[in-house]
Amino acid sequence: MTQPIHQPIQVTMRAPVEDDRARLLAWRNLPEISRWMYGDHLITPDEHDHWFDRLATHSGSHYWVIELEGEPVGLANLADISTVHLRASWAYYLASPSVRGKGLGAYVEVFVIEQAFGPFGLSKLCCEVLAENEAVWKMHEAFGFKHEGLYRQHIWKQGRAHDVVALSLLAQDWAGLRQASFVRLASRGYQPPGV
Repeated sequence: MTQPIHQPIQVTMRAPVEDDRARLLAWRNLPEISRWMYGDHLITPDEHDHWFDRLATHSGSHYWVIELEGEPVGLANLADISTVHLRASWAYYLASPSVRGKGLGAYVEVFVIEQAFGPFGLSKLCCEVLAENEAVWKMHEAFGFKHEGLYRQHIWKQGRAHDVVALSLLAQDWAGLRQASFVRLASRGYQPPGV
């Protein structure tokens, strides 16, 4: 008996377009998204428009809308891109609750790492995560990110101090982890980025 052939889960990482403007504002203001951001105020349409209008022209950052099976479900970015120091920071969120827990975060992680150390030519990728968001910083660790520090009482949200975990991954470390990460994605039904 032959085994059924499973099609890989279809993920597209694309640049934001005008049709995403209202969607991204709604996502950014979702309580389950904003609770993990550094700011905790309601983002106004004017603030959002100013941010959105700079997406395509700001050389220090790069954004991707995450689509799963053709449906926009989240956003990822590189920020503080330094061509002098060959480093950047990154972050992402999945706005659609229906896609959480399906391995999509792992796909996004590998995609952004591959972009940082491939086309962007960086040697270090950094991220900061609120300490209580343990699931996310542990996922980063699973892909080779190392703790660089704990920023105590680094962020104030809703009148309360929050610690922040600082992590980074070096291109030379990723080279040794890349293949195992691709295998991990394939085991979840995702074709590794660029393969």
